[in-house]
Amino acid sequence: MNRCTLTITMLGLCLSQAVQGRGGTMSEKNASSPAGVTRAEFGKTAEGTPVELYTLSNAGGMTAKIMTYGATVTQLIVRDRAGKTGDVILGFDNLAGYLANEPYLGAIVGRYGNRIAKGKFTLKGATYTLATNDGPNHLHGGLKGFDKKVWKAEPMSTPDGPALKLTYVSKDGEEGYPGNLTSTVVYTVTGKNELKIEYTAKTDKATPINITNHAYFNLAGPGSGDVLGHEVTMAADRYTPVDATLIPTGEIASVKGTAMDFTKPATIGSRIAQVKGGYDHNYVLNMEVSKAPVFAVRVREPKSGRVMEVLTTEPGVQFYTGNFLDGSLKGIGGAYKKHYGFCLETQHFPDSPNQPRFPSSILEPGKTFHSVTVYRFSVEK
Repeated sequence: MNRCTLTITMLGLCLSQAVQGRGGTMSEKNASSPAGVTRAEFGKTAEGTPVELYTLSNAGGMTAKIMTYGATVTQLIVRDRAGKTGDVILGFDNLAGYLANEPYLGAIVGRYGNRIAKGKFTLKGATYTLATNDGPNHLHGGLKGFDKKVWKAEPMSTPDGPALKLTYVSKDGEEGYPGNLTSTVVYTVTGKNELKIEYTAKTDKATPINITNHAYFNLAGPGSGDVLGHEVTMAADRYTPVDATLIPTGEIASVKGTAMDFTKPATIGSRIAQVKGGYDHNYVLNMEVSKAPVFAVRVREPKSGRVMEVLTTEPGVQFYTGNFLDGSLKGIGGAYKKHYGFCLETQHFPDSPNQPRFPSSILEPGKTFHSVTVYRFSVEK
């Protein structure tokens, strides 16, 4: 496996250093720029498909590493209050870790992220049957969802910063879903120390869609232990209660007076014992439908001083506290045990295709699915 980092140019030639250009391509002209996009080989899948690893960097020391397998963020490096850089997500330093049975670390999940009850839904009079890969339910797109596909990559330069566009075409009937669906994800590392993720999709047949990123965050850095001391604030007065298999009951309930309430800052561990199994719930964000991302969640890690704010155009966010991590996975920083990471998956609500009270997740032909989520990093002294 060749680890030599190569720069992508407009003509697809290889240079020896990162470059940043204009007009959505990489250019030799700005080869001295400290910010840019680089590419490295990252191995091959079991079928022999090459996988690439791209690195996006800004001038402030923020770096995102993204591979084409699963359009996965493998590392996200930001500074702490002392100015020291560190990785704030769980991941592996080689492809083998991701090819093994692992819990979607950093991956794009779809066609429908989260759960669909009993792996069935009815759309326009037809009933569709999906894989039941999470007990009795369908989870994160099925047996071989978007997280297990090799995406086509195109590095870009944008006004916001270096970016990577990834595209995947899901064929009609794949994993049981209707329609040929073309999805794109654009990751951008901005000059404001943000990881911006923009999702778009088009279909030729009506289909459910709920694409999101499944990064596990730990703002204290690799090998730092659990995330129970992280302080969370959410712009969510309501959530969707679930049954024993984590399928929403259809109710939209108030968080007031419950362990689900993060409307005021509270540590993850302060009331997690009151939540059977730990947090794995969809929060209903206090927002109107917006084309621009608005504030959803703030997380503060007191030891490092790192702060992460989540802004999104989505109506909900799944808050998951790594309840099923059991120490069997050994990634960057060591073994990943229970509660060693948390997820904030911006989304439409779980089981929306079967829940008429929830915002519709159906994409129609001729329409474009568009969603933006921003993870913004700063430090608190």
